[in-house]
This record gives sequence, structure tokens and C-alpha cells, in this order.
Amino acid sequence: MLATAVIVFREVLEAAIIIGILAAATHTIPGSRRWLAGGLLLGLAGAGLVAAFAGFIGSLANGVGQELFNASVLGIAVVMLAWHNIWMASHGAALAANAKSVGSSIRDGLSECSVLLVIVGLAVLREGSETVLFLYGIAASGGGTRSSMLFGGFEGLLAGTVVGYLIYAGLLRIPLRWFFTATGILVLLLAAGMASQAAHFLIQADLLPSLMSPLWDTSTTLPDDSLTGKVLHSLVGYDSRPDGMQLVFYLAAVVAISTGMKWVAHTRKVAARNRL
Repeated sequence: MLATAVIVFREVLEAAIIIGILAAATHTIPGSRRWLAGGLLLGLAGAGLVAAFAGFIGSLANGVGQELFNASVLGIAVVMLAWHNIWMASHGAALAANAKSVGSSIRDGLSECSVLLVIVGLAVLREGSETVLFLYGIAASGGGTRSSMLFGGFEGLLAGTVVGYLIYAGLLRIPLRWFFTATGILVLLLAAGMASQAAHFLIQADLLPSLMSPLWDTSTTLPDDSLTGKVLHSLVGYDSRPDGMQLVFYLAAVVAISTGMKWVAHTRKVAARNRL
């Protein structure tokens, strides 16, 4: 039961943190909650399909199908998160100005909401499929009865959801003048962390060199499977024993997304001045 609870908690926490940050960052966009809920449902359905074809996926590409699948999901999520931050860089000021206006523009928020559907769907798909595969392994090895696994899974689900909600509620308490900057930084770090994880899976699949392995080792002071380590992994991509290539991907994502945000924000300011 304990093993099941820990596994479910870790995977739910990772998805809940992503959903919580995005829910807070887009709470002023009309209809965003429906798109978040839609992404959640699609992700769960996709995780079910992945679980059903787990053996087939794992046998693809000489046994590294699961690594390639995870890397692909993470790569798409990074692109979507990058689009989210760049979109917010150009629309954040308008959203802040209209945060208390009931008649905020639905048209302006439509493209952003569709991105939310994809990001949340992919996050839940990856974490959900990993959860099912892990639990399948426990069941196959005789690690627990069905009832104990169900109870442990419920405990893990509840704990992960609570921590994700606390992060969401905490973000909403940030003063509005700092809100979009704070959530923008968090989403940027989420994307960079996912890029680093994608590199890790590609290294496991022998498609990328590690460059240096490990680049550092903090596993004794802050292990990956501790609560703090897991939260930091979800928020900023923490890895106690990262490869050099992971750091390259992490920094490349930070630079690329930051540059895109600054360019879009500058372009919007110039266009606004020209209209005056």
C-alpha cells in the first residue's frame, strides 16, 4: 500500500503542480477552466490507451519505445509552454488591466485556452501513463493486494492534489502587479525542466551523448525521491545527478523562451507607440 501511495503521490504531484501554475496564470482568461478540465479528461483517456498498449510501446525502437514516447511528449509540452509564455508576454498587460472586468475579450483568450488543453492533456497523459505502468509492475511482482493498492492509490491521489492546490492558492495571493511576472518565471522554469527531462530520456535511448555523467551529485543531501526533491523537480527540473546534456537543454530552453518573450513584448510596445 505504501509503495502504491508514494508512486501515485509523486506522479499526481507533478501533474498537479503544472495544472496549478497554469490555472493561476490564466485565471483571468474567460473559459480557461473548461479548457483545463478538457485537457485533464483527454490526458486521462490517453493514459488509459498508453497503459493498454504498454507492451507494444515498450517494444518499439529496440526496446526504447517508452523513452522515445516520454521524450516526444515532453518536447511537445515544452513548445506549448513556450507559446504560453510568449503569448502572455504580449497580452499580460491587457489581462491585468481587465482582470476585474466581466466582459473581458473571449476572442483574445481563445488561442491561449487551446494551448492550455494541449499542455494539461500532455502533462496528465505522461504522468498518468507512468502511474499505470508503475502500478502494473507492483501488481505483477505481487507487491500488494488489489484493495491495498486501491487504498494507497487514493491516498496518493489526495495528497498530490492537495499540494497542487496549495501552490495554486498561494500564487493567487501574489499582488496583481507582480502576478504575471511570477507565473511567467514559473512557467519558464517548468518548460526548461521538461526540456532537461526530454534530454534525459534521449540519453537513455542512446540518441544523445551525456557529455558528462553526472555533472554533480546531490543525492545524499537532497534525493530525487524526497518530497522537497520531487517538488523542486516538478517546479524547476531539479535532478540530483544530471548529465551535462541536460544542462545544455535546460539553458537553451531558458534562453530561447526568454528571448521570444522579450521580442514579442518589445514589438507590442513599438506597435502601441506607432498607433498614438
